[in-house]
Amino acid sequence: MMRHLKLMILSLVTVLGSLSAHALEIEITEGVEGALPIAIVPFAYRGAGNPPAQDVAAVVTADLARSGRFKPLPLADMLARPSTPDAVDFRDWRAVNVENLVIGEIEPNGPRGYLVKFRLFDVFRGGQITGFSFPTTQNDLRSTAHRIADLIYEELIGERGAFDTRIAYITSVRDRQGRERVHLKVADADGYNPQTIVASDEPLMSPAWSPDGRRIAYVSFEKHRPSIWVQDVFTGKRERITSYKGINGAPAWSPDGRRLALTLSKDGNPDIYIFDLRRRSLRKLTRHWAIDTEPAWSPDGKSIVFTSDRGGTPQIYRVPVSGGEPERITFGGNYNARASWAPDGRYLTLVTRVNGNFRIGLLDMENGNLQVLSRGDLDESPSFAPNGSMIIYAGRDDGRGVLWAVSTDGRVRQRLATQVGDVREPAWSPYHQQ
Repeated sequence: MMRHLKLMILSLVTVLGSLSAHALEIEITEGVEGALPIAIVPFAYRGAGNPPAQDVAAVVTADLARSGRFKPLPLADMLARPSTPDAVDFRDWRAVNVENLVIGEIEPNGPRGYLVKFRLFDVFRGGQITGFSFPTTQNDLRSTAHRIADLIYEELIGERGAFDTRIAYITSVRDRQGRERVHLKVADADGYNPQTIVASDEPLMSPAWSPDGRRIAYVSFEKHRPSIWVQDVFTGKRERITSYKGINGAPAWSPDGRRLALTLSKDGNPDIYIFDLRRRSLRKLTRHWAIDTEPAWSPDGKSIVFTSDRGGTPQIYRVPVSGGEPERITFGGNYNARASWAPDGRYLTLVTRVNGNFRIGLLDMENGNLQVLSRGDLDESPSFAPNGSMIIYAGRDDGRGVLWAVSTDGRVRQRLATQVGDVREPAWSPYHQQ
């Protein structure tokens, strides 16, 4: 294991150089022993004039390095920089122990458009593995680079990549007068291009992506009372869903995007409710004197897990969406909370207390084993990547709120932080839907 590798992705300095102090910067703190050596040659530009400002190869390189599963060859160590198959001499790459090679070209494709081509080679077999062409635009070049990284990752690792996705998170910064300003932001999965979805002088919390990745549900305390809102990420149009007396919290989308599970205390005690967005109807799912909160839908939409202290300590329970008697599913320790499902439905990630510290755990729903993945003392808000390979969560570092990401096998760790202020409550987006 490359423990505490502290490998800062130097190329990100260039890639992210224009980011503001509120952007997330990513540091790999631990990678995989034996990461795959790969070379990504700068893509050649075939047009007249200046090439596009966005360096596609640099983004691909940063994505693959950030995964911790690849070891990209530094540009200075490349013996050649081919851009076409007939220019590739595999002996150049065997000499520097590279196993896979990526080359590419960019050419103009209509007004403000480009055609990006790439090829992936097996150096020691001496043949092409795959290759694609993408029509794109100036504004979408970064997304195209992420798609290329996703394809390379899937081809060589055997699971779908998640570089062309986004994360939502909450930031808070105090001004010189000590007043706190809170933002709900959305950024690319590499921390680039942060956009403020909503800003407030009051708390914002619990962002949750709709299954199509177009809307975010969240809790806002504007006008000094909690309300649940749903907002279109692209247009900014938003709608208040609930604003009952008492708690309005923890929204969670159904897999079909038609309903929200919520925590409401409008009847005096926090219980789980289901709100039908189309019919505007509300149904009470749990009825207990205990605190029931933090619902999360199973991927098949048939059940909901939630946190309840009905047994004396916070534990995870599961209840059919149609209703019924909740079933307790966590038994280790005296604190398990904030569960959410892996995309394949086999695992839950949750917050568990270990020796007085709050850590991120991975619960195998088939055998009940709970694996502790994080090392902080106040880790919270875990959220799976859409391919199920990584979990992003909030923690503390040097007195500040930061985000961490850890692979589900615990071998890869990343730290995501802003230059100023705190960041918390991450939520990883689903895949883009075409």
